[in-house]
Parts: sequence; structure tokens; C-alpha cells
Amino acid sequence: MKILIFAFLIAFSSIYSQVDTIPPATPRNVQAFGYEKHIDLVWWDNEEPDLAGYKVYRKMNNQWYYWTTVSKEKSYLILSNLPLNYSLTLKVSAIDQSGNESPLSDSVVATTHIMSDEEFLDMVQRATFRYFWDLAHPNCGLARERNNSGDVVTIGGSGFGVMALIVGIERNFISRVSGAKRLLKILNFLTNTAQRFHGAFPHWLNGWTGQVIPFSQYDDGGDLVETSFLLQGLLAARQYFNRNDSLEIEIRNKINHIWQTVEFSWYRRSPYSTYLYWHWSPNYGWAMNFKLMGWNETMICYLLGIASPTYSIPASTYYQGWASSPSYFNERITYGYKLFVGQNLGGPLFFTHYSFLGFDPRNKKDNYCNYFIHNRNQTLVNRAYCINNPKRFAGYDSLNWGITASDNPWGYSAHEPLVNDNGTLAPTAALSSMPYTPNESIATLKHFYRNYYSQLWGTYGFKDAFNLSQNWFANSYLAIDQGPIIVMIENYRTGLLWNLFMSNPEIQNALNMIGFVPDSTQTSVEENEIINNQFSTLRNYPNPFNNETEIEFEINFASNVKISIYDLIGREVEVISNEFYNPGKHRIKWQPKSNLSSSIYFIVANTPKNKLLHKIILLR
Repeated sequence: MKILIFAFLIAFSSIYSQVDTIPPATPRNVQAFGYEKHIDLVWWDNEEPDLAGYKVYRKMNNQWYYWTTVSKEKSYLILSNLPLNYSLTLKVSAIDQSGNESPLSDSVVATTHIMSDEEFLDMVQRATFRYFWDLAHPNCGLARERNNSGDVVTIGGSGFGVMALIVGIERNFISRVSGAKRLLKILNFLTNTAQRFHGAFPHWLNGWTGQVIPFSQYDDGGDLVETSFLLQGLLAARQYFNRNDSLEIEIRNKINHIWQTVEFSWYRRSPYSTYLYWHWSPNYGWAMNFKLMGWNETMICYLLGIASPTYSIPASTYYQGWASSPSYFNERITYGYKLFVGQNLGGPLFFTHYSFLGFDPRNKKDNYCNYFIHNRNQTLVNRAYCINNPKRFAGYDSLNWGITASDNPWGYSAHEPLVNDNGTLAPTAALSSMPYTPNESIATLKHFYRNYYSQLWGTYGFKDAFNLSQNWFANSYLAIDQGPIIVMIENYRTGLLWNLFMSNPEIQNALNMIGFVPDSTQTSVEENEIINNQFSTLRNYPNPFNNETEIEFEINFASNVKISIYDLIGREVEVISNEFYNPGKHRIKWQPKSNLSSSIYFIVANTPKNKLLHKIILLR
């Protein structure tokens, strides 16, 4: 009997000694931010494997009280719909699965208040970052296609998410080590698990198995465009994680492996092709037959293909493939802004975002234009179209603007002015354009938050879209739309991702081979931005007018001059004169045709070398 008791005591002692009594670490970097309508309490993730969650304590009447518990998947608490001057004092602890609780963090205080522009930008970047950090797939770390897509992860959106990780580290949303570990997790999955097709990843993958999830019937293989968006982010990360510790060395090595094994040359379809092709399937081959031709979001594919150190394509494909469309170079004055390439109204605004998250278009030009100026003008055309609102949708104005691909009340579509405009506006359109139109974009950001907070703001920042004509606000978030917001705001603030991506030696070499040259064209937005020294003046009197006005222009050199009238959407409605003029002042009387209604028009004066425009107002 004594032997049995002794054995029981030994067994009990052994079991008892294995009970966890060690509390987790106190959460680090606990901060609270008061905005105008809500308060964010944030902290860095704890990394204990047995972490169960976090407890939040609130100070009231000079006493601390337990308030709420936060799950281990989150490192934030959002307190919404608060009045101005509302204040909270808070602390956070961590708890493990054995019920052990860490010491409380230091207290933090936040008060709602009228915010500065910088605070608005911090707020949007911090919230948008959560999409790529907290909502990332738990197994592979890649970005989910949308907030409710489960195990469907997206390759292109994950490229934007890699850039978001860099912003998160720089903005102190996470530690550098945490960000590096997450990126290594992503790289291990891409290297060891994810399906690839001649080096290219598919559009969608299963986040557990790495197997392709078909995007459509024939799109079940390699997607070169999505892969290029991923590479744009990885190459920026290769430059950012530049330390000589084992973690960052491994990151660089794995990025190099992925970069060097994408077979851009295969996606030419034949050795003689001047084009890249979007898709290839092991089951359907080249059945999609989608040539990459601009102006659209796929410019980055040619830049990376020419830059590839292992499977490069000829530099000639840039002009003979990407820019080969007869309508590529299409100089037009639309709403008073000069568009150099593409459609008359520019197309959806993601054309100006996706290829330019890493590729810095400033201070350089190819044979056609400086793409920073073009992108800025396309953004301003998009906004001007919304102000003009030819389809008379509810809410369109100088603050409610931004037409691009997004969800809408009926599904998803690549919206664009006039051609595919159904009244849907997307916050990503205006916010991701911030490097091009900072004043207009920041004003719209503040308007969206202050006037549509309850409908449009959520856990991961601004929701995907809204349509006031249908009284509809999305509940969705999409990686491909959230990524450009955080990245392009950072490019506006510091140029961080532009500087990193452009520092890759392969990229600069590719630009040299294509023939990009320095360009110091001014990047300020002025009505007469295309003025040059061949013209001295272009004006009219009276202005506004009804039946007749006199147009006056002065040229400094003898030249043929074409004087035309354009409407707000860039259509030439009348040629007033097209003849040779000597240097000096010249006057022409113009009587508008009876079919022209009251509106704003533009006089455009053209010589073989230069253009000048002037806004006029016709009142019938």
C-alpha cells in the first residue's frame, strides 16, 4: 500500500510540475490614437505559441477596470462613433492558454480631436496595413483576394502587400524582425509549395496547398501580370532587407531565386514575337491569347522582362509590343488637361497605379511622354469628368470622385469615365493618386471620413466602393485596391517604395536599354502647363460670351497655326482657323454654331511644335 501511495505522489508531482505557470510577455509598443470619430488602441503582436489573447483595461474614477478581451489574431481595438474631445486611458496585458496573465503595459491616453493632414494619412495607412498583416492567410502569409475569400490568396495583391510590410516597419506598425519573419514565411511558401508555370505564378492560389485556383475556365496556369506585380514588391523588399544577419540574407537569396526563375522569354509565345502574353495554361496552352499592349496596367511586365537577368526579352519589345497600338500615342486635350497616351478620357485610374507602385515615373520620359505628368493629368481628367457628371449620377462632385475597377451594387467591374460608368466611386482611385494630385486626394480623403464614416470606414480602412445613386456602400475590401492606397500614400510622403524599387541595378539598366532619358518638366498643375515660348498670348474677349467672341493670339515665329474649339470631354467641335501666320498679334472672331449649348469650352492653338489652351465660357 505504501508503495502505491508513493508511486501516486511521484506521478502527481510529475504532472503538477508540467503545469504552465509562466505568464506571457507584456505587449510591446502599446499606443492609442485619437481621431475625429474613433480611437485606435494598437500594440505589437506577442509571439508566444500558447498565446490566447489580450485583455484591455480602462481607467475610470482613478481606478483600473477590466474592460474587454481581444483575440490572439488581433493586435488592436477600435472604438467607433465617438464624439469630439472624448478621452480614454487604457492598458493592455497578454494571456496564455493556461490562464496566466502578463503584467499590464504602461498606460496610454487618446482623445478625439480635429485632425491634421498628417494624422489623416497616418490613420489611413495604419488601418489599411491591417488588411495585409492581420487578415493575411495564416498558413502562407499571402494576402487574401478579399476580406471574405477564405483560403483564396492573390499573387498580385500579395506583391502590393509585401510593399505594405515595408511601410508597416517604417511607420512602426510592426517591428523589423516581425516583418522580416512574415516575408520569409511568404517566400518559403512561394518557393517550396506554390504552383508555378514556367516560373510564373497563377492569379489565385489555395493558401494551404499552393495549388492553382482557376480565375476562369482557361486561366488555370501562369499569369504574367500578377507575377509582375508580385516581383515589383519583392524587388523593393530585396533592397530594403539589406542587413547581413541570417534572416535578411535568406530573404534576399529567396527573392533572387524567384526573380531569376520567372521565364519572361517563354511568355513571348515564340522567339520571334514582339509581344508578351498574359496567360499560359498547361491544359489550354495559349488559348487566352491576350497580348500585353498599352496603355493599361501592364507596363511593369515589359520593364521587368527587359530587366530579367536570366530570361530577358529584347528591349525592342517595349515599343514594338507594349506601345505598338496605333492609339497608344494619342495626344488630346481633355477637360483642359493633356493626355499623351491611351484613351481620350484616360481609362480606369488603376492604369496610373499598379505599374507605378515601385516604378517611379518622375523626371524621366520615353519616346512618348513623362508618365508622371500623364498620370497626373489622367487623374485630373477623371476628377473633372466627375465634376461635369455627364450621366448625372448622385453625388459626383469635386470631392466625390474616383472611377476605377472595384465592386459595385451588381458585382465587380473595371469602371472608367463615360465608357463604363454606373455611378460607382472607389476610395482607392482618389487615395492611390495622392502622389499625382495631393491637394485633391487629401481633400477627398477627409470628405470620405467626415461625411461617410459609418458607411465607408471599417477595420481595414476605407471599404471598397460606394454608389450614391443606388444608396449602396460596399462591405468588402480587396487586396488589389487596398495595396495601392498604403503604398502610394507612402510614395507621396517619402518616396520610399519608389526609391527602393528604382535602386535595383537591373531596373536602371532596363530603362537605359529602352531609351528613357532624364526629363525636368515641371510637375506642378497649372491650366497653361503646355505653354512654351513660341506663343506669347492666347485669350478672348468677352469671356463669358453668348453670340460672338474675339480670339487673340500672339506668336514669336512665323508658323502654321491651327485654332480649334474642344468640349469638356476632349472632342474637337470646330476648327476656326488653320493657316500660316507671321510673327505678331492676330485676332479672329468666332460665332459658335447654334447646336453648341452653354458650357465650358477650350480654345486650343496648335503649331507643328507646340500647343496652348485657354478656357472659355459660352452662355446661351
